[in-house]
Amino acid sequence: MANKFLSVIAALGVGVLSLSQAAAAEMSMGEFEFLNSCATCHGASGKGDGPANQLFLGGKAPDLTVLQKNNGGVFPVQRVYDMIEGRQETMMASHGTREMPMWGQRYMRRTDEVPSFDPLTEEQKEIYVRTRILSLIEYLSTIQSD
Repeated sequence: MANKFLSVIAALGVGVLSLSQAAAAEMSMGEFEFLNSCATCHGASGKGDGPANQLFLGGKAPDLTVLQKNNGGVFPVQRVYDMIEGRQETMMASHGTREMPMWGQRYMRRTDEVPSFDPLTEEQKEIYVRTRILSLIEYLSTIQSD
């Protein structure tokens, strides 16, 4: 009886694992990053309707689906990169406070969690951070409205 029970549990586990692997295979790195780091405020659709949007001044996070539309039909890659990365703003006090986390600093702190045989060099850490941000930007470019 116990062996039969364990077999059923094992089969269910493999089925669930297969489903989650299939879902992950269909999701880009940028989409995963967005859902993991941005959707809480900006919503899964990117329209600013996330569950934490009431924390923003005015009660709503910015709508990320109109970045291109609000920039004359051109997706503002550098501006979006700078906003996500955030480290440049720390040197510019004239911008005032910012509501959005500085993800560049958060990603940099997470480089210690990257599996590696040797500690990452500073250059490798920068590449890791840049890759995460650029993946996110690539995804954001795909959710732009007309």
